[in-house]
Amino acid sequence: MALRRFDLEAGGDSFSFKPETEDKIAFWRGKYPADKQRSAVIPLLWLAQKDNNGWLSEPAMREVADRLEMPYIRVYEVATFYTMFRLQPVGKFHIQLCGTTPCQLRGAEGLKEVCTREIGKQMYVTDDKRLSWEEVECLGACVNAPMVQINDDYYEDLTPESLAQIIGRLKNGVDITPGPQIDRVNSAPEGGAKTLTDAALFDGSRNAIKTLPNLPEPAGEATAEATGRPDAGAPTNVKREEPTAGKATLIDTTSKPDATKDGMSAPKDKKD
Repeated sequence: MALRRFDLEAGGDSFSFKPETEDKIAFWRGKYPADKQRSAVIPLLWLAQKDNNGWLSEPAMREVADRLEMPYIRVYEVATFYTMFRLQPVGKFHIQLCGTTPCQLRGAEGLKEVCTREIGKQMYVTDDKRLSWEEVECLGACVNAPMVQINDDYYEDLTPESLAQIIGRLKNGVDITPGPQIDRVNSAPEGGAKTLTDAALFDGSRNAIKTLPNLPEPAGEATAEATGRPDAGAPTNVKREEPTAGKATLIDTTSKPDATKDGMSAPKDKKD
């Protein structure tokens, strides 16, 4: 990450939130307990940046620190870490150009050339204070690459020609429509959807499911009640092994009339 410094000269000596911002400040502070107010530092810095023409001056950061009873250095650390916070003046329309891999593969280098030609080097503010630009990391609209963010809006599916046209309109105060700059809606395919085009998928008519799919066929109804116990088959475990002198002997417990209760053969009488 590049070294980020405050612009102390451009920041002046004081800052105050706009009156209409106070309700938003109260909203964000109300999300946290009294002893955890510093958790609201990021939203308050964002509001301060909005009220300071799109960038954070050092007095604006001190005002946030005072509101949240934080040491100044803690607020400086947050502001310098997140690139969403700008530490020097920007134009009324600040262009953030995504230069990471998906956008680069789709022509972001050509967009950089347009910004340099039409505006100047990065973070330069035009004389009329209307335009500035910078290259940033991924803005999360890769499927619509290449793209830029201008203030709070995304402009996607750009070409050098379409971006130059957008910049020209911004210079002349002409409104432009955010979103894809080609014939598609959001991130849908160019020219319209190619799949899932059946209206029944979206009008609710396919939602009336009467039975669940892949269930087994229901069993037929019983015609009579079961009574008694089922017939038991002949036992199959009538033969077992008996140890004799370290060697197992297989005996049939069903064919010996003189077997004892425990299955062992009865001893024969000995002669006197």
